[in-house]
Amino acid sequence: MSSKPKEDTAEDKVGVYICHCGGNISDHVDVEQVAENVKGVEGVSMVHTNVFMCSDPGQELIQEDIKSGKVNKVVVASCAPSLHETTFRGAIKRADMNAYLYEHANIREQVSWVHDGKPATAKATVLVKAAIAKAKRLVPLEPIRVDARNHAVVIGGGMSGLRAAQDLAQRGINVALIEKSPFLGGQVANLDRLFPTGGDAADIVTEMATAVVNDPKVTVYTCSQIVQSEGYVGNFKVTVEKKRPDSADDFEKLKKLATSGKDIGHYIPFAGYYAEKVPTEKEETMIETGALIFASGFQTYTPRPKEYGYGENEQVITLPELIRTMAQDKSEGPVLKIDGKKIRRVALIHCVGSRHVPGIHEPDENGNYNEHCSRTCCTATLQAAIEIRKRHPGTHVFEYFRDIRTYGRGQEEYYDEAAKNNVVFLRFEPENSPMVEQTPDGQYPMKVSVKDTLTFGEEIEADVDLVVLSVGMLPNNISDLTEMMKLPVSADRFLQEVHPKLRPVELAKTGVLLAGTCQAPMDIGESCNAAQAAAAKASILLSRGYVELDPFIAQVDTQRCLGHSECVTACLVEGAINMEDVEIDGKMIKQARVAQALCTGCGACVAVCPENAIDINGWKLEQYEDMVDAIVSA
Repeated sequence: MSSKPKEDTAEDKVGVYICHCGGNISDHVDVEQVAENVKGVEGVSMVHTNVFMCSDPGQELIQEDIKSGKVNKVVVASCAPSLHETTFRGAIKRADMNAYLYEHANIREQVSWVHDGKPATAKATVLVKAAIAKAKRLVPLEPIRVDARNHAVVIGGGMSGLRAAQDLAQRGINVALIEKSPFLGGQVANLDRLFPTGGDAADIVTEMATAVVNDPKVTVYTCSQIVQSEGYVGNFKVTVEKKRPDSADDFEKLKKLATSGKDIGHYIPFAGYYAEKVPTEKEETMIETGALIFASGFQTYTPRPKEYGYGENEQVITLPELIRTMAQDKSEGPVLKIDGKKIRRVALIHCVGSRHVPGIHEPDENGNYNEHCSRTCCTATLQAAIEIRKRHPGTHVFEYFRDIRTYGRGQEEYYDEAAKNNVVFLRFEPENSPMVEQTPDGQYPMKVSVKDTLTFGEEIEADVDLVVLSVGMLPNNISDLTEMMKLPVSADRFLQEVHPKLRPVELAKTGVLLAGTCQAPMDIGESCNAAQAAAAKASILLSRGYVELDPFIAQVDTQRCLGHSECVTACLVEGAINMEDVEIDGKMIKQARVAQALCTGCGACVAVCPENAIDINGWKLEQYEDMVDAIVSA
């Protein structure tokens, strides 16, 4: 298909390294046969197999061949490049070879996970031969270097945001902390104590918020949100709008604050740390920054009207409402009292708003199901049950659960302690969720019925005074930001990291990082750990004063470009390609110019150029053509 000469005229010495992946590949692909099949391919100088190519010995094998002069281009056949492409580029670079003289063949996800036996071996051979064909057309590339501002924006003033801001400031990076509400502290401010440590939530929020507010490297913007964003890693520009809050709940909290006589710099129970006065007029500020950290937090699920009787029976409340009530009334006595009413029996129902099963549960108004586990609810519910039993031993507690998931250190003990305190557990399947009914003529106002799988499906009824719904976590609605910045969102509507193990706090958009429960349900310790990881990642990005980006971007052939501008129309990233006036042979014409830091290398521009005047570094058309030739002739 292609007769165009290669750009690199040096002798090809391609090293091919095929991974067993500990059996993930070799259990289905005859790895040694694949090696035999490609040994005779023109340009191949070395072929090796290894149980784990990504291991230190595997990387050293590649490095030794490069240093000895046996190899000047590398093909690795293993798992998906998204997992270990960076690993192998690093190994090649340490051997003093250009890191981009490397091609990857995915023979795990694309072969061993979907094929077996001879077909798998044959397909793996074809993919490796195609990679070799492309590798022979590789030329040295250099990363793109752009200046980076020593500044970060943290979006969200909860525990994750405070932790990230504090860590960044300690590393010498200037920070703008942007919080939508008038208060710092996030959802932790809605708690009384933290478990399993027993720490006072107010003390912890106050300590962290005070440290951040008083740090000269941190500027706090409350009642603020980002309304515009542009730029790229190292050089973002965000416009922050500051205005009076829209939330009725925030207004209610501010009203109580006004009557309390407290001013800024105080913690308000079940509101948060009041850091600065609410603005009277709308203000806008443009901030130039190097990195963005999302710490936008979560919201608790609000049961639908009539779900377990919520909203129609005052005896049905949520767990956050119970926590607040018990925190405001710390009295002890034989029986729990709420609003002056004695609670002789209480039913706690798990997984309300979490672990939805399509076809059994109802979707929300947008057709979404909350299929994820909220993870922290079980421990919180068990803790509430224990506290009720200890403070009010005359109140009996029934817990209705699907599965108990007390996954954190020291949290399994909550289940044991609840059992020792005579909490009664009843287990249900999702298709047989507890039925909650009002019994106005009975001794108790509510009745809960369930098929208990612990007693082999026996129908059990319990009359109670109070039903408490353990509601799950949902991501805060930041659709305006995700659409504005083109950020990836997972199926459960949380922000989606690049990879849960290798790049757990990074978004696909370089320079945008994740902290805490905007990514997934987490407890406070996990959220703060994620925030510290994001802060560390941001400081690494910004500390040198510049960042290096992969060079896989569009490149314009100025000898061919006639200024048709189809590339600008097709480009998926605003500003990545622009038409500029240039003088050629005394005439002014328009030609395409690529903004290197913005281009993502998607190739949309390549497909529409009528003059074939644009191509992608590292993925040029002649490379594709050679790969196709290798596939059809294999």
